[in-house]
Amino acid sequence: MRKLLLLLTVIFVGLIFISRLFYLQVYKKEAYSLLEDNAISKEYDYPKRGYVYDRNGKLLVANQPSYDVMVIPREVEKLDSTTLNEFCKLLKITTEEYQKKLARANNYSPRLPSPFVPQLSKKDYAVLQEKMRKYQGFYIQKRSLRDYQTSIGANVLGDLGEVNQSIINKKPYYKMGDLIGKQGIELSYEKALRGVKGIKFIQKDIFNKNIGPYKEGRFDTLPQPGKDIKITIDSELQAYGELLMTNKRGGIVAINPANGEILAMVTGPSYNPNLLVGRERNKNFSKLFLDTISKPTFDRGLQAQYPPGSPFKVINALIALQEGVIDINDKVTCRQGYYYGNKKLTGCHHHKSPVNMNNGIAQSCNAYFVNTYRKIIDNYDDAGNAMNIWAKHAKSFGLGDFLNNDLSVGRPGRIPNGDYYDRAYGDNRWGSTYIVSNAIGQGEVEATPIQLANMAAAIGNRGYYYTPHIIKDIEGDTIPSRYTTPKYTTIDKRHFEPVIQGMFDVYNKGTAATLRIPGIDICGKTGTAENFVKIDNVKTQLTDHSIFVAFAPKDNPKIAIAVFVENGYWGSRFAGRMASLMIEKHIKGEITRTDMEDWILTHSLENEYAKPYSGKPFKINGETTLQVIDKVKPPKDDDLNNAININSNSTHQ
Repeated sequence: MRKLLLLLTVIFVGLIFISRLFYLQVYKKEAYSLLEDNAISKEYDYPKRGYVYDRNGKLLVANQPSYDVMVIPREVEKLDSTTLNEFCKLLKITTEEYQKKLARANNYSPRLPSPFVPQLSKKDYAVLQEKMRKYQGFYIQKRSLRDYQTSIGANVLGDLGEVNQSIINKKPYYKMGDLIGKQGIELSYEKALRGVKGIKFIQKDIFNKNIGPYKEGRFDTLPQPGKDIKITIDSELQAYGELLMTNKRGGIVAINPANGEILAMVTGPSYNPNLLVGRERNKNFSKLFLDTISKPTFDRGLQAQYPPGSPFKVINALIALQEGVIDINDKVTCRQGYYYGNKKLTGCHHHKSPVNMNNGIAQSCNAYFVNTYRKIIDNYDDAGNAMNIWAKHAKSFGLGDFLNNDLSVGRPGRIPNGDYYDRAYGDNRWGSTYIVSNAIGQGEVEATPIQLANMAAAIGNRGYYYTPHIIKDIEGDTIPSRYTTPKYTTIDKRHFEPVIQGMFDVYNKGTAATLRIPGIDICGKTGTAENFVKIDNVKTQLTDHSIFVAFAPKDNPKIAIAVFVENGYWGSRFAGRMASLMIEKHIKGEITRTDMEDWILTHSLENEYAKPYSGKPFKINGETTLQVIDKVKPPKDDDLNNAININSNSTHQ
């Protein structure tokens, strides 16, 4: 029995060895198993990266040839001082830089190639190519860099940068020196755009010299070119938006409500995408990234969370109608603000009183909407439960959410719920009077410009929206269904018409009456948001932000837009003008309101961004605040809003 067991053991072990040898020598004799073979050199053939076109077929991003000097450290022969100096001169580096680069490559891997001097120009390549035979262990690898055919849309298009070890560890496809999309379209659609690298296996002899293709090239692969893509951006509208944003800070997002396609996505200030191409990329990126004042690499349209201001009032109107706590004909008395007993909770600008919903929206009456908001919350015995219901309605418009889009960056905004205030004030220790700022888009509510544009699209569609997205077509592929499936709000369709009429009357008789565009029925809402920052660790009040949301035409809208201009005084002053011009540009293809265009192009806000502060503290809601010195008076403005009394905590149109 023991002899039989021993025999079976020997046979079993033998079968294991035979199976393993068969697997290694026959079954696994494939290209990928050769990657670990030190006797075989690997040369990668980089594919053409896919082109990027705008919605109308205009080429935005192409390719240009690039040449990398690669090094395999263990194959490098020691150079005498004359040869070393000559080589460094050709590479335009110092001998000290040579030693550092070689040491870094050796630390990565003595036997694997890594970039030594990347992205040579054609001229440098032509000079160096003839002399490369003199420098053992170095070779030139050809690939392509991006060639941006435009100076706009840096935040949309993105850029390429070298992978780091962290990326390599997560994604073994990439090797040291490879380029990868870092932001924008280049990041979002990296896999489609990059293609697949080809590879050649070169056999070496015992002296580590190349002796020809391994197995006659049987395992070599050809590169698979990246896929061309078409994005939803209208490059002309994008360029116009960036022009309007000159010398201003903020974001503009325009969406086609019929399908969720993003027509323009402007951030200001921006930069030329060609700055992040070539050997100067890292230096230029550092300058842009370290500019912590104007923040050109910060996409304000997607990442800046602002108080939405008065445009948020229309959400409260819709929620109140859905909850049945108001009627469109209900009237509220406005005494230039909302009073709780003898205490003035919020101010309001001059307009006729009393007001119903239509006039409340058109004239942006704070008293009307605080009253409306309180009815929503006080309709339930439990304020926490009421806030949860309110928050559910608001979030159904895409607020407080990343929207599940295909953009490379973004922030969720904030829609507070009952738990939020329970943590702040304690369970059952707060009520509607504690949180009335939410009624007018201040308080704890925050939104990004893309969320406000999507909100406008949902209202224009009478209760549904498509997830905002930037991809229109991928070569040989289809668009994910999540971009073609509508999402419905919690508000019944019948409640939208009176609110839309109110937004239409914002242009007819309200706070945007001077911004009308001939021949286009625009529905909009102005907004002004208080602007506080921390300076020397003290809450400091700066000039209010200018906000505007709109869609047009009134029926079957073709564009929904949100404009946010930092320190822009009030809604119709900067943001309203810019939104109206963008709408006209998209629908008509030309500008007839040249008076508004000239005003925007000749008025800068750089003086606002450079203002000092007084250092004299005052109190707002019991919190110490510093007021900014208004040394520079705003330019005279002869429109309707010139007569509006703007102050720190009384008006929000």
